[in-house]
Amino acid sequence: MKKILLLLISCLFAGFQVFSQHIITDRPDQTESSSTIPIRSFQIESGLMVENLNRSSDRAYFIPTTLFRYGLSRIFELRLGEQLVNYSGKTALSDLELGFKVQILRKDAIDTEIAFLSHVLIPTGTEWISSNSVGSVSKLAISQPLSDALGVGTNLGYANCGEGNGDFLYSAVLSVGLTEKLGSYYEVYGEYTNMNQWISNFDAGLTYLLKSNFQLDLSFGLGLNQTMNYLALGFSWNIHK
Repeated sequence: MKKILLLLISCLFAGFQVFSQHIITDRPDQTESSSTIPIRSFQIESGLMVENLNRSSDRAYFIPTTLFRYGLSRIFELRLGEQLVNYSGKTALSDLELGFKVQILRKDAIDTEIAFLSHVLIPTGTEWISSNSVGSVSKLAISQPLSDALGVGTNLGYANCGEGNGDFLYSAVLSVGLTEKLGSYYEVYGEYTNMNQWISNFDAGLTYLLKSNFQLDLSFGLGLNQTMNYLALGFSWNIHK
């Protein structure tokens, strides 16, 4: 287990890309891809997740969490995220996320891709779950293929919900293409909360390409220095004229 974690951490300054597949997605892992979706295409990435927090009875249901993406140009996409949360018997909408992703390095002569993405968090959510202030999340995404079926990737970012010093975000992922349709990933991710406390997690999952534009996924995660675990399943669908 230690060797696997060291391998993943060593990928921190590399990148991630899905291989032997036509659809590029930002789920189910925490690392955003360095690719934008095709121009004039619309992509839905949605799923269900059950997360156990500090205590076994402290459980949250995300039913669902959804990201909508639209390819405005070859290197630029618009993004909208929303999720419905059930916690302690109460159901609520989270704050709306509006954003974009732009590729800042994409050349056929080199394999490395770099993209920048940013979201504005608008306090439209139910009062008890909303941050009640405008926030932002920004990330730099880097990807690097190692072979036709192996790749690594990373995200480095910063989030601020309007209070405190904000959070430094990080993730590093190793992706493995098992067959032309079946893929897997292994990832470490976390944050430096309020710039004074490290939180680290591990997750892994499978993706299955049902069609060239439709992907299913299954994933799980657990806390490395906190009590947390989750199980999620979902789909991604690209609609392209």
